[in-house]
Amino acid sequence: MDHAGGGRGPAVATAAPRIGAGVAAVAVASAITSALGYLVPVLGARTLAPSDLGALNSVLAIAGIVAVPSMGLQIAVAVHRAKRPGATARRAGWLTAAACAALVALLSPVAGPLLDVPVTVMLLLAAYTGAIVVAGRWLGELQGDERFLRLAAGMAVLAAGRYGGLSAGLLLGAGVTGSMLIGTATALLIPAVLAVLARSIRGVRSGLTITARQVFTACSATLAMLVVSYADFLLARYLLPGDASGAYAVGTVLTKGAIWAPQVVTVLVLPRLAQGSKRALLLALGLVAVSGTVLVTASAVAGGLAFRVAGGEDYVDLGRYAPVFAATGAVYALVFVLINAQVAAGAKWPSAPLWTGTAVLVVTAVWVVPHTFTAVMWCAFGTAALILVATAVPNVARHRRIRVAPPSGTKAAVSD
Repeated sequence: MDHAGGGRGPAVATAAPRIGAGVAAVAVASAITSALGYLVPVLGARTLAPSDLGALNSVLAIAGIVAVPSMGLQIAVAVHRAKRPGATARRAGWLTAAACAALVALLSPVAGPLLDVPVTVMLLLAAYTGAIVVAGRWLGELQGDERFLRLAAGMAVLAAGRYGGLSAGLLLGAGVTGSMLIGTATALLIPAVLAVLARSIRGVRSGLTITARQVFTACSATLAMLVVSYADFLLARYLLPGDASGAYAVGTVLTKGAIWAPQVVTVLVLPRLAQGSKRALLLALGLVAVSGTVLVTASAVAGGLAFRVAGGEDYVDLGRYAPVFAATGAVYALVFVLINAQVAAGAKWPSAPLWTGTAVLVVTAVWVVPHTFTAVMWCAFGTAALILVATAVPNVARHRRIRVAPPSGTKAAVSD
């Protein structure tokens, strides 16, 4: 079986191979998701007219933004399930998906003409979004139960349903509307497949349903992580001349790579973080720090090559800036581990440092420093460092409280 057992003896001997298989499977599933996500705009660029390509990219952007609650839902459900095995999230999953789908549908009459996207496509997008968001419920259950092989399979199912239909439509020359129709029909199959895949061996326990506040907290944190990691890119587009903003966009590819490369670590340790494991937190931070160090070192040694791979021959001269972009991403990767730990611990406002940091970055970049490539770059790095400190403090304080204030009825508080 692929679900993690809690026993000792023989179970301990098989734990390492099972965890290793889970790590590999989730890493492969993440790579498949990324590859399929990049495939859609690449196919669109080769099969659509420029105006239709703009519509497709608008659709993909909206879907990416509105689907953020799917990630938040997954985190919230995983944490809840890890703390309360067998807890159900059926109602929360469907309500979150319905709210996101309704939001897209309600905005269709305005967003469609504004973005030059047919209203029909926007309505299809509403159904598509709902199917993507509700998937977070089953992925969260699998993650919380530490059934990582099935989680990886679920991630692959979501990626295939999310991007496979769109890709097929583009390859068939169906245009934006036809591709969206095929993509929506494929996406609507995702919930049924995941429901079978995530069928619980423990059964559902009544009275342990997740609350709206838990989902909102996780969704807010997920959205804040997305916003702060893209804020410098958007500021560069706004503040810098066209050539400089284009060059900055190439640098942010390195930032995103450093952010997402070690995210499999967070996926795997989140259930243990929900159980208050200090060891899991330190292990996750150590692994993510090693990943960041490797990437920053590689960027320092081969910065020109990194910029060539990310943007082409024209950007090789910017290689000296590669370590800074990679370091910004590496710091944010550590921040994301700490934010997930805060969500897992039930913190009320774990996203506060992220929103505050975003505001500080905007004010500093717009009104304090010169509007140059390097100024925006260093502002982004400085903001990431400040947010890291701000997120580390509550985690350290929480584990100190656990150590010095054991729960009543226990001899001593033990955090792993």
